[in-house]
Formats: sequence, structure tokens, C-alpha cells
Amino acid sequence: MNWDSLPMIGVALLLCWVFYAFVREKFSPDVVVAVAVAVLLISSLLSPSDVLGILSNSAPITIACMFVLSAALERTGCVDALGKWLARMGGGSPLRTLFSLMLTAMVLSTFINNTPVVAILTPVAVTLAAQVGSKASKMLIPLSYATILGGTMTMIGTSTNILVDGVAREQGMAPFGMFEIFLPGLIMAAIGLAFIMLVGHRLLPDRESLSKQLRPDQSRPFMTELLVPHDSPVANQSISAAKLNGDSGIQVLKIFRGDEELSTPVNTTVLNAGDRLVLHANMRDFIELRQTGLLAFNHEQPANFETISTRDVVLAEAIVGRNSRYSHRPMRDLNLTARYGIHVLAIHRHNENIQDNLDDFQLQFGDVMLVEGTPAQIRKFADNGDLISLNTVQERAYRREKAPIAIAAVLAVMVLAALKVMPIEGLAMIATAVVLATRCLETEDAYKAVDWRILTIIFGMLAISVAMRKVGLVEALVDQVMLLAPFMGPLFMLSFIYLLTSVLTEIVSNNAVAVLLTPIAIGVAYQLGADPRPFVVAVMFAASASFATPIGYQTNTFVYSAGGYKFTDFMRIGIPMNLIMWATATLVIPMIWPLFP
Repeated sequence: MNWDSLPMIGVALLLCWVFYAFVREKFSPDVVVAVAVAVLLISSLLSPSDVLGILSNSAPITIACMFVLSAALERTGCVDALGKWLARMGGGSPLRTLFSLMLTAMVLSTFINNTPVVAILTPVAVTLAAQVGSKASKMLIPLSYATILGGTMTMIGTSTNILVDGVAREQGMAPFGMFEIFLPGLIMAAIGLAFIMLVGHRLLPDRESLSKQLRPDQSRPFMTELLVPHDSPVANQSISAAKLNGDSGIQVLKIFRGDEELSTPVNTTVLNAGDRLVLHANMRDFIELRQTGLLAFNHEQPANFETISTRDVVLAEAIVGRNSRYSHRPMRDLNLTARYGIHVLAIHRHNENIQDNLDDFQLQFGDVMLVEGTPAQIRKFADNGDLISLNTVQERAYRREKAPIAIAAVLAVMVLAALKVMPIEGLAMIATAVVLATRCLETEDAYKAVDWRILTIIFGMLAISVAMRKVGLVEALVDQVMLLAPFMGPLFMLSFIYLLTSVLTEIVSNNAVAVLLTPIAIGVAYQLGADPRPFVVAVMFAASASFATPIGYQTNTFVYSAGGYKFTDFMRIGIPMNLIMWATATLVIPMIWPLFP
């Protein structure tokens, strides 16, 4: 046995575990890569200086700055204005509305990160679908795909492009220009858009939203605040004895007793004269209860309760955002009824509606919550927890007067980077400082805008990539791929690199795949005597082109539950989409970047 090969075998086994853990999803990807880096440090396959050296890579810093710039555009109302314009342009035709939605999303994601674009346009898509007599399930997958395609047109369109460029620079390649990938990206986007409009939309399901699935025929619900008079028969009775425990359709949500508030009354709680009760029921149950004589709502009839106020209650669907404070915590710890006065009726995840045992349920990114409460309560609940309301566009105090500054900052990054005035990382940091100093968004909002989990994954995978190079694993993998060279020419090798990246991206993090395969693609190109640039572009495009599963790309994960999709819905439309993009990239990339200079 060759003992010198043990480090290489160890890193290879660790890499296999990382991929396995990504697929199993028992731990979040950021935890997985953190454990992997810890193992590399413990085993001395990486030194602390190796890990600290990764911080010199410009890609993660640039990505963090672009998250902030994207948030500035959103906070100043730029994206909201485009959404409203899109709503006016719908025109009543489902296909024309779908085309307008995809085109708008594609243009937006060319300039800003595509995940916030999907987050903001998802409620718009749901509203538009209802207006034109369609279903949200016909709109949301195309919305996600459009942002993916739009992100491939510029270097700042998606974090993957910035990351691949950063890894390629470490390998000695010249930086990519801001619009260097625009033409092939535009061609692929146009072909993808044409496929969806001509064929793909027919493959999408026609499925109802969560609220309609769960409550299709129930009357409109109300919350009513009532007073227990001193001569009421239910005074000194328990909630259960007064038939207010939900069995009759009427349920006590809260009791105000003097200065005391009982936010979670139970069936054995005794009602006292003078208590103010917040009751919940739909109108049908109130009418039936009035006919029994137990309750009366006018002072001419005997009444056990006197009405103080009645509040209109609405059902709303809200999706758990990327950095939601509610995620990864048991529902019982959130105490949502006491804090916000809302009630969670059900949660939709991965084609499953969860209605039982919600106390122990932990929310995740992309989960859809069906909640009930007044519009004001729901708005407060969503705003405080970084949720996105799917039923209505949330009312937010946009800083529209700052919009020109945010737009100018993003345009300056793009134009000055294209003119090579300064590297993009320097321009991005300056633009970030400008939008913060001019209060396009608050510092707290800027920190919330950065997806720290993605950055953790990127730093961790870069560390693993360093370990792979140190032990010679990259060269070994290149040698294995080169075994195909006698049977495949350079064009077929380019096509193979794209296909391999695309397949891996469907099952694990796209950024992780990009970090691992970029050095391999460069090594294969050098072995063939070819220009490595087209091979790197193939990895760049393929690592973003995740269409066949809802787990390979964040935008797909976001719309997965929002549209009520099944896993197979993505496969039905995504596999043909992947194959079309594969064929297109194989033809287009060598036309822009010749394989042999």
C-alpha cells in the first residue's frame, strides 16, 4: 500500500461524505462544510494559515456586497415599481402575462441577485394569476427559471458567476469582464424563454393554492371581542362548560381580566363577570349560535354576552424567507398567537400539508404558512419575521426618494467594471458604502440582506478545494477525466464538463459544485492544450442551470411550496429544459470562445 496516497484518499472520502450529507439534508449545508473544514484542520490536511488565506479570495466579499446592493434596490421601491408596472401590463391574457412576468424577472436578475427578485415578484405572480384566471402553479416555476437565465448574462447576475471568476483568478486566469458572458447568456435565455412559452407552460400543473386546498367552502371568519355581563349564565363557568372550546365552532382566543391578559386560555379556565373575551368563529357559526339563544347580538334580546367590537379576519399565505427569524425553531417557542394574535392553520412543505402536531414543527426556508388574523396583525407578523406574503404585496414604507442613488450605485459598478476602472470587488465595496451612507437602507437591513449561510458554504468549499489541490486530488480527477480524451475530442470534453456540472448542481449546492469543478475544468483544458476559458464558462453556466429539481437552486426551493408543486413537476419541465440548455451551450460557447486560441 502506498502510504503517500492516504491524504488523497482521506480528502476524497471526506468529499464523498460532504456530497452525501448535502443530499440527505439532515444537517444544513453550512454546518456540513464547517464540520468538513474542522476535520481537515484536525487531521493537519489544512493548516490554519491555509484557511485564513481563503479570506483573500475576492469572490465572497463581492457576493456579500451585491446582496446589500440588491437589498438597496428593493428597499427604495425600484423592484416594487416594476412589479406594479407588470401588473398593469398583464392585459388579461395568461400567456401574455406569463411572458411579461418572465421578461421582467429576466431583466431584473441581470443586474441584481436573483433570489430577492423571486421573493419580491412571487406575490405579484400570485396576484396576476388570479387576475387572468390562471393558477400560481402556472407562473412560479417559469418565474424561477427566468431569474436563473437572467443571472447568466452578467457577472453580477448571480453569486455563482462571481465565485467561478474568483476561483479562476486563483488558477492564474485573467478576470472575466462584466459583460463578457452577455451574448451567450442572452442566446440561452432567449431559447429557454421560447421553450417555456411554446411548450413548457403546458407541462406545468394546474393546482390550487394552500388556502383553497384546505378551506374551499368555509364561510369568512371573524374575531369578535365580547363582554361577560354580571348576570350572564356563563359567569363562573369554565370555557368547556360554556361551550366555547371550539366544539361549537366558537373558540376563546384571549381573555382580558382587568389589567391581566390570559393569552392562552385552556378549556378549564373559568370565566368571570366583567371578562372581555376575544372569540373566533366564522359568520355561519355565529348565526347558528344566535338561533340557539345562547348568544344574542342586540340589546333587545336576552344575552349572555355583549358585543364590544368585531374585527374582519382574513386568511393569508406567507412563505418563510431566506433569513427568517422563525426558521429552525419549534412552533411552540415562537408563541405567535400571544405575540401577534394570528393563528397558524397549516404549513405546506414539499407537497405535504401539515396540520397536526404543529407545536414541534420547525419551519424551513421555502415553507408556506396558512395563517389567520386581521390584515394589520398579519402584516406585523410577516414584517417582523422576514416572511413574504403570497396573497397581497406587503405594505412597506419604501424610500423612493433614494431610488436614484441605489440605481446609480448599481449602474456605476457595472459600467466602471466593464471599463476596467477598478476590479469589481473594489467597486462593489464603494457602492455598498454609498448606499449605506445615504441611507438607502439601514445597516441592520444590510446585515439581514447578506445570506451568511451561502458565504459560509463558499468559504468552506474554497477550503476543501485548497485541500484537494494540496493532496493532489484535483490532478488525479483530471487524469481520470482525461481517460475519455482518446474517445472524445475537445468539443465533447467541453460538453461533458457542462453535463457533469449540471447533473451535480441538481442534487447539491450550485456554489459548492462550481468551486469543485472549476479547477478540474481548467486542468482538463490544459491537458488538451485548449483555452481554459470556454471550459470555465461551461461550469459557470451549468452551475446556474438547475431546472430539474427544487433543491439545486435557491429560487426553485423558494417557489416549491409556494406553488403547491410536487418534486416531479420540476422534473417534467426541467429535464427537457436542461437538455436544451446543454445542447445550446455546447454549440454557442465555442463560437464565442474558440477552444484553441
